[in-house]
Amino acid sequence: MTTAHAAAPSPAAGPSSQGAGGRPAAAPAPRRAGSLRRPRAAGWLAVLPLIVFVLVVFGLPAFAILTNAFKTSPGAPGGRHWTTANLSQSVHGAYLTALWGSVKLSALTAAIGVLLGLPLAHAVVTSRFRALREGVLAASGVLANFGGVPLAFAFVATLGNSGELTRGLDLGKHGWSLYSFTGLAVVYLYFLVPLMVLTITPALDGLSSQLREAAQNNGATTRQYWLHVALPILAPSLMGGFVLLFGSAFAAYATAAAIVGSSVPLITLQIANALSGNVLAGQGNVALALSLDMIVIAGVVMALYIPLQRRSARWLH
Repeated sequence: MTTAHAAAPSPAAGPSSQGAGGRPAAAPAPRRAGSLRRPRAAGWLAVLPLIVFVLVVFGLPAFAILTNAFKTSPGAPGGRHWTTANLSQSVHGAYLTALWGSVKLSALTAAIGVLLGLPLAHAVVTSRFRALREGVLAASGVLANFGGVPLAFAFVATLGNSGELTRGLDLGKHGWSLYSFTGLAVVYLYFLVPLMVLTITPALDGLSSQLREAAQNNGATTRQYWLHVALPILAPSLMGGFVLLFGSAFAAYATAAAIVGSSVPLITLQIANALSGNVLAGQGNVALALSLDMIVIAGVVMALYIPLQRRSARWLH
């Protein structure tokens, strides 16, 4: 009686080294390097217009600001040369007052916009009426982009010295003035609060209902849920909304110029005056130095937001 033993394939051959009938299987054909390069080349070609657009629209102005902010004006004595006088002048006197005024106005309106926009967005997200949600979001999209001279005219006609509400409610007797720091802050909130609603709504949609149920199952109240669960998760998104609102208010010019003129010191108004020579001639390079100050402040605010965004990404996605 004989016993048949199956011959085991050699380890070097591997399980796919033999085909039918014991003949060696054909090795897979190596992939061409060109087949891998074509998709990458096509991807670069597709992105190339965007790269060129960014370099032209953002790169050239940034380069001009960085170089000319450290140069003297063309008509300066001794010709054009490198100097730090423009940057030093931009952080002294009236320029420093205007820079600090813009920072205070932007920080205040951004903080109020976050505080008002969050409950409004939460009410929209948790609403059972889809039409209400779509209507509020559509209106927010329109109001967030409504600014400049038309917005200024609307507020002057409504809350100006001879505005309808000012006369109807006798707001002038209570110290109200649209042409002041407080009045300009109210105008800014008109487009900052809708912008915050658009910004924070996706983050509220990303909050898992399981987190709220788990908190309730462990005996947490609504207040404890928001303080210890929801707000820590939403903190980066709230910070991102604050950064966006701060940047929008910090860079606003037309609305402030049409309402307050030079009665409220703002950095954007000072840049316009320096470029046009309304106060002193030959201050164009100082205006570029003021623009560089704005870029530095915006960069610092963004640097505070990026680490928070990375930290909470795993909770909302």
